[in-house]
Amino acid sequence: MVDTITQFENEEQLEEALSLPSEALIEHFKRLDGDIMFLGVAGKMGVSMARMAKRAVDASGRRRRVIGVSRFSNEKARTYLEDYGLETIKGDLLDQSFLNGLPEARNIIYLAGMKFGTEGNESVTWAMNSYLPGLVANRFKNSRIVALSTGCVYPLVPIASGGSSETDLPLPVGEYAQSCLGRERLFEFGSLKHGTQGVLIRLNYAVEMRYGVLVDIATKVNNGQAIDLSMGYVNVIWQGDANNRILRSLAHCTSPINHLNISGEELLSVGSLARKFGDLLGKPVEFVGKEAESALLSNISKSKMLWGSPETSIEKIVEWTSKWMASGKPLLGKATHFQVRDGKY
Repeated sequence: MVDTITQFENEEQLEEALSLPSEALIEHFKRLDGDIMFLGVAGKMGVSMARMAKRAVDASGRRRRVIGVSRFSNEKARTYLEDYGLETIKGDLLDQSFLNGLPEARNIIYLAGMKFGTEGNESVTWAMNSYLPGLVANRFKNSRIVALSTGCVYPLVPIASGGSSETDLPLPVGEYAQSCLGRERLFEFGSLKHGTQGVLIRLNYAVEMRYGVLVDIATKVNNGQAIDLSMGYVNVIWQGDANNRILRSLAHCTSPINHLNISGEELLSVGSLARKFGDLLGKPVEFVGKEAESALLSNISKSKMLWGSPETSIEKIVEWTSKWMASGKPLLGKATHFQVRDGKY
């Protein structure tokens, strides 16, 4: 089990942990009907999530197809998925003829989207984050759709508020977050028009050893760079736990479409995290800026009622991250920009 791991020796062991299905997910897949297709599977979360689904399907004893669709600009991801028994289909989801030619699947996990490079590339961002969801909502109107959104559709809220809830009014800051609200609105429209059952997952922030808020903080500490405290608090969740919860969301698809915050339940101080990494890495820590009275935070009371607290502790993830960083293991090299307060990514 993941809780017994003291550190990850290599990426293979890490991928095993990120794709480990829970017993609850396996039980859910025993009851689930239909095939599962991942749209935009080759991103940061999709590969491990799709493999988790395949492992859960195999353990459930039910026969069903698990299909990953992507442009696969990195062929390594495609080979990896196929080696573990998944079917893959290569193509551009923005090509409507390609999209229309995809096989039917009762269960759609929608992971396509764009964040990095939004600033100065706004039209592509809107095409990926808003136009494409409209096409998908129409093409797969007879499927269940679990679509990955983001907590960035919420505004910055007071630290003492406990974070934004699903019933709060979205007030996205900046074009990236606005385009993500556009994604939600198009899936909401499809659900209302066609009766499509779905869930919109407002996620922030999934972390693992190569990427995420904790890696961002640990990297700066390790490199002797100052930590900006202006975004003083965050929520994070182990990506393996997030994968499990997103897949289990197939059981909570509704029309009108459902909304679920998925994150960690703890309000984490960026300053305290940096100091902890400083202790673990044996590095001095420097700060700039001052903690603002607001931050981008999510309240997970609704998803906690469904599944309880996230399984993996923050203390364990911090320990894993520091050991991974100290041993010089590979990183994805993509900052989350979690500290951005003006919405410009």
